[in-house]
Amino acid sequence: KFPLDKPQLHLYIRSQVEESGLSWRILEMSVFRGQYNHTIDDKGRIIFPAKYREIFAEKYDNQLVITNWDGYLIVFPFKEWNVIEEKMSHQSILKKEVRAFNRFFMSAAVHCTLDSQGRVLIPQNLREYAHLDKDIVLAGMLKNIEIWNKERFDNEMKDTGGNLESYEKCMVDLGI
Repeated sequence: KFPLDKPQLHLYIRSQVEESGLSWRILEMSVFRGQYNHTIDDKGRIIFPAKYREIFAEKYDNQLVITNWDGYLIVFPFKEWNVIEEKMSHQSILKKEVRAFNRFFMSAAVHCTLDSQGRVLIPQNLREYAHLDKDIVLAGMLKNIEIWNKERFDNEMKDTGGNLESYEKCMVDLGI
């Protein structure tokens, strides 16, 4: 029996054939998936769903980075954020686009640690940017999590759902 109730994608790989039959090795990739409606409290804290907390605890030592993007916030596990920082550190600051990206995306980033209750404080400037008042949506995006104002998220989903044909070529190119 495999723990399919956990937020993990199981890729089953046949590892060896034994006398008693086939033996399978499990390669687990913990990913963030699902949409969760939550609220942000008066102090600006959010609580992550249990499935997300489990991944942060098991794989990322409860360390994360939050930054702004396109009207919402993105949460990266700290290890994933380090990959972005490493790539950006090799870009020339003489390029205007690099400076603009760093100013907007990188400078807004805040390193956080989940507390014992799975909460994190969203800084005021990020809450204002994403219009996080009360009702929010946490959307798992495999390697990261988006935090949306619920009304904005609902509008985005409606717009995207009504426009799926525009994504067909991209999905075909990806082999999906």
